[in-house]
Amino acid sequence: MPWKECDKVSERIKFIGRLLDGEKMSDLCKEFGISRVTGYKIQERYKAEGLRSLADKDRRPWRLANKTPANVESVIISLKSQHPTWGAPKIWAYLERRHKNLKLPARSTVHAILDRNGLVKKKTGRKRFRAEGTLLSEALKPNDIWCADFKGQFRMQNQKYCYPLTITDQYSRYVLACEALESVREHGAIECFKRIFAEYGMPDKIRTDNGAPFSSRTLFGLSRLSVLWLRLGIAIERIEPGHPEQNGRHERMHRTLKQTAANPPGNNLLQQQEMLETFMNIFNRERPHEGIGMQCPADIYVPSVKPYPSVLEDYDYSGHTHTRMIQRNGTFRFKERKVFISEVFAEQEVGITQIDEDIWCINFMGYDLGYFGENHQFNPAKNPFLLEN
Repeated sequence: MPWKECDKVSERIKFIGRLLDGEKMSDLCKEFGISRVTGYKIQERYKAEGLRSLADKDRRPWRLANKTPANVESVIISLKSQHPTWGAPKIWAYLERRHKNLKLPARSTVHAILDRNGLVKKKTGRKRFRAEGTLLSEALKPNDIWCADFKGQFRMQNQKYCYPLTITDQYSRYVLACEALESVREHGAIECFKRIFAEYGMPDKIRTDNGAPFSSRTLFGLSRLSVLWLRLGIAIERIEPGHPEQNGRHERMHRTLKQTAANPPGNNLLQQQEMLETFMNIFNRERPHEGIGMQCPADIYVPSVKPYPSVLEDYDYSGHTHTRMIQRNGTFRFKERKVFISEVFAEQEVGITQIDEDIWCINFMGYDLGYFGENHQFNPAKNPFLLEN
């Protein structure tokens, strides 16, 4: 099957499989339409990480395509009209017990049917935070500030979209990463950053815009990715919405990238990745840059002295009365009741300190997130990321 008719992961698996069967690297690279540099890189990652290295993300479908039969949907709606206070779990359990001849959908589908027919009482929405910029600093040496962004997506020759994630060192203009991803979802970005941290060490700060996956509409605009940065001791900077010039050096690099590595685009993600890596090599090591005295970024950039830890040490919350681990649903239990903060803190530990009678403060990595009282209702603090640290 031609390379362009397959997705990137399938091609990697075929490539490794045939390589393990004893076929020659040069012959396989020629057949698959990639360079031997790319071929050896895939091989080395497979040796280090196994099959996990060949995949980019979880490919499970987001929803099922099966449609619930009309008679089943009618029974669900009728039962809800008879018992207005029953929710999807009760309706499903009742039908499962009393109507064994019906082929019932999942509980979530029962809820979707009720919602589609206007039979679900909407809960009051959680506060959505408005995107705001932070104070921006100036890089005085390599790794003071890294800049990250997604260059606008473009369609490749196989008609699928490529979303290049780019990371640069602001001081030297060195391009640390230019990763061809299938979407802007957090998983791919998190894995890319972990790889770059392991290769180059960690910066003091990372500057981004307010888009996904760097930011979100939840507490203080944080996302799982930016929470990971904070957990690693990396400060976050965000440009103001509608002001890309605040990340001007990075945007200028994007213009060169588009001209040299996306016009025309590659056939598929693997070939596009090879084009992006060629661009990186020329931009970093061959192309003189006016902004740094006609030097190349590689002449100036040096890796960070802050290594990426193989295991994260626990943060010291010894000054707090209690510590709690945030569950995947964004809650923790306190005095037999749940307090909701945000899902972006899932599997992170927070410190809790009593500051007044029945008033408690929640702290993460030295940042006060908010407060809760006797009713266990969380109230956000003033956004700490808009203040000068």
